Amino acid sequence: MTISPEEIRTPAELFDLSGKVALVTGGSRGIGRAIVLAYAAAGADVVIAARQLEACEDLARDVEALGRRALPVACDMGRWDDVGALVEAAYRAFGTLDVLVNNAGMPSRAPSSVETTEAHFDAVLAVNVKGPFRLSALVAERMKAAGHGSVIAVSSTGGIRPPPRLAPYAGSKAALNAISVALAQEFAPQVRFNVISPGGVYTDMSKGWTEPGRDVPTALFRRYGYPAEIVTAALYLASDASSYTTGSLLRVDGLSPV
Repeated sequence: MTISPEEIRTPAELFDLSGKVALVTGGSRGIGRAIVLAYAAAGADVVIAARQLEACEDLARDVEALGRRALPVACDMGRWDDVGALVEAAYRAFGTLDVLVNNAGMPSRAPSSVETTEAHFDAVLAVNVKGPFRLSALVAERMKAAGHGSVIAVSSTGGIRPPPRLAPYAGSKAALNAISVALAQEFAPQVRFNVISPGGVYTDMSKGWTEPGRDVPTALFRRYGYPAEIVTAALYLASDASSYTTGSLLRVDGLSPV
């Protein structure tokens, strides 16, 4: 029996992102930063989007030190016009996008649901749902025309197991999950849409409620995860290794609470 070339591709070849361009929102810190550096190490050029341009520029220099190109862009994902401007900037600089990671997110923690303000509720949904929806639609349309693309949403265990006092956040992540499945069907077969669902992760955003070394009695591993433990899923979904995977939700949570 003859073995086809696809059957003998090495893991390094499957996960190679050389020649590809990725856009990562919320890319200047935490999980987003880890994904940016991992994609650059795998050979991709990267558009780094976040609210603070200086932080994006700092990370862009790290990407360039790895021999890849980087475009830092200031973008508020809660603003419809900012999202459109981000897409135009990315395509103006690189002419294409092969991977989009909707990682930017806004946490929500209030003393109670009654004490959650309308402004805060609207802001959470704008950043976590409206922005990713608009960005995904704009980019996927161009990806479909180009004949390929992978869109990845970084969601949360909260979208599956909503905890108390986090209803706006959990609801926004559940909506992000649903939007990803809907868009997977709309833009198939050229564009794949998948979701990564992390549990608690040690980042600068989590310092207010947990930190490495502190026991987490409700978690199976008695700890939360690290950004590097989310990166492997992001590499898989961005690469040819996941060519038959779309509309899927991949939990990377250690069976931990949010």
